[in-house]
Amino acid sequence: MKKVTDSIIGLFKRPQREVNIYKVPRPEQLEHSALPDGLEKIDTLDLGSRYVKVEIYLEKETNEYIYHPVEPKLAPRQKEVYDFIIGTFNKSLKYDRKAMENLKEKEKFLEAEVKVVLKDYSRSIGTINDEFLDPILYYIKREYIGYGKIQSIMLDIGVEDVSCDGTNIPIFVYHRNFGSIRTTIKFDTDEELEGFVVSLSQRAGKSISVADPILDATLPEGHRLNATFGREVTTRGSSFTIRKFKEDPLTITDLVKFGTISSEMAAHLWMAVQYGDSVIFAGGTASGKTATMNAISIFIPPSAKIISIEDTREVNLPHQNWIAGLTRGSAEGGRETDIDMYQLLRAALRQRPEYVLVGEVRGKETMTMFQAMATGHITYSTMHADSVKSIVYRLENPPISIPRVLIQALNLVAIHNQLRVKGMRVRRVTELVEIVGIEPTSLEIITNRVYKWEPAGDNFIFGGHSNLYEKIMDMEDMTRDEVVTELNKRAEIIEWMVRNDIRMFKDVSTIVAEYYENSDKVIKILRENFKVDIKKGMHIFDELHREKLPPSSMASLPQPVTPNLPPITPREPVDHPQGGV
Repeated sequence: MKKVTDSIIGLFKRPQREVNIYKVPRPEQLEHSALPDGLEKIDTLDLGSRYVKVEIYLEKETNEYIYHPVEPKLAPRQKEVYDFIIGTFNKSLKYDRKAMENLKEKEKFLEAEVKVVLKDYSRSIGTINDEFLDPILYYIKREYIGYGKIQSIMLDIGVEDVSCDGTNIPIFVYHRNFGSIRTTIKFDTDEELEGFVVSLSQRAGKSISVADPILDATLPEGHRLNATFGREVTTRGSSFTIRKFKEDPLTITDLVKFGTISSEMAAHLWMAVQYGDSVIFAGGTASGKTATMNAISIFIPPSAKIISIEDTREVNLPHQNWIAGLTRGSAEGGRETDIDMYQLLRAALRQRPEYVLVGEVRGKETMTMFQAMATGHITYSTMHADSVKSIVYRLENPPISIPRVLIQALNLVAIHNQLRVKGMRVRRVTELVEIVGIEPTSLEIITNRVYKWEPAGDNFIFGGHSNLYEKIMDMEDMTRDEVVTELNKRAEIIEWMVRNDIRMFKDVSTIVAEYYENSDKVIKILRENFKVDIKKGMHIFDELHREKLPPSSMASLPQPVTPNLPPITPREPVDHPQGGV
């Protein structure tokens, strides 16, 4: 026993010259390895962490950006303590089910276990202060509850995709501000990369192996994971792609602010949602299909019953009456225990949903979805296609093979594209096209383009007519001017949210719900509050707050029975450079 104790003490004995070893490394001591010469630093990204940041460099010869995470460099003594704690954890770290509930509990659990180790071996390690310990804790959390080498990338909210193509190959990310960019992170050996891929699969609650080397799963945070194992199907080694899921998803305010759609298009989609148009969001990979579907789903009336069906979880709604369906695959594909989208969709239709949201359709579930549309269920889905013709071609041919007559159950198609505007990569809804019907003799699909994107001015142009307006006129016994006025009011609300940076799901859904309850009152409140401080919360929609308004303001609020709004001059849809109604 004495020999063991002496060996541990000897491990931590250091020369007297290292008197400042307990100090946290200063910024100039942060690690800058793996950087070639001749680079120009153009930006530094703050990740909200004390110990990690990202530096963006420009390689002048190739005009290529380089994404370089910077983490604290442990001093020799800190590295020894870190290795000792990790070694101890690998032998004796216990499992606490309660601590696994959320990230904060995991962090508390690890910190407590580290303190136990330091206390138990205090005679050998010595006294450790917080400054010395903090960088060590960062690395321990990074390895046990973080994402290891790519932790800094996962902390960056600007990163949308993470892609590892194999062993000893730099990891690439798609960044919102810089596009596709190479990082200075890589996995040096097959064993290291394979171990990381296995850890990702375990984190997702799945398994991956040589026998079953392809994995499609969802990580606990909602990120989509696709991975391969070994060199069986990917010859350069294991690979993985993570498509990051935003905990704070994009709302309609973001789409208008980014220029993906105009406020008039957003108002049109709002009315399409309320009045029962089924929509397919089509486009290429990463063109923003799911983001738009998610954003307009907030316009679904608060009390409506919603069922979503997906392979990997992407839809995020604020509604209470929402069933989120997710497919289930077994370790061996095709077994009876598998639950696919077709089975989920069939089960969903027995639950009398008002709105059905289906992830990307590509197989036999599409037939069931169109049958649901034809029987009155409002359905939204995404599809890989770049035009209405492409959609029809995919629907009519195997493996989907839908009869053309059934396609007319679809009401609206939103075509998405990823484009370059003024040197920046952007996403645009380039077309909103209505499916009007089928020409009896030629069986051609009759379409009406409601909006189109004009590349020259980066504007959206209204086509002059929409079948949706006629549908609303019949349903609500409204005139065309009244329908256009209603559209303008909703566009005004969306512009107000953009102007005041009201983009959080909760705030947007509050405004939408209030509008459904009493539209005149909401319009009046917004016009009296042209500019608000969103940091103080959306108190202008609080009933108690409204009761405390000055008498003059209270008197100006319209009454539920006989609203007294100032006259609104209807704006007819016109084709003008700024686009919209």
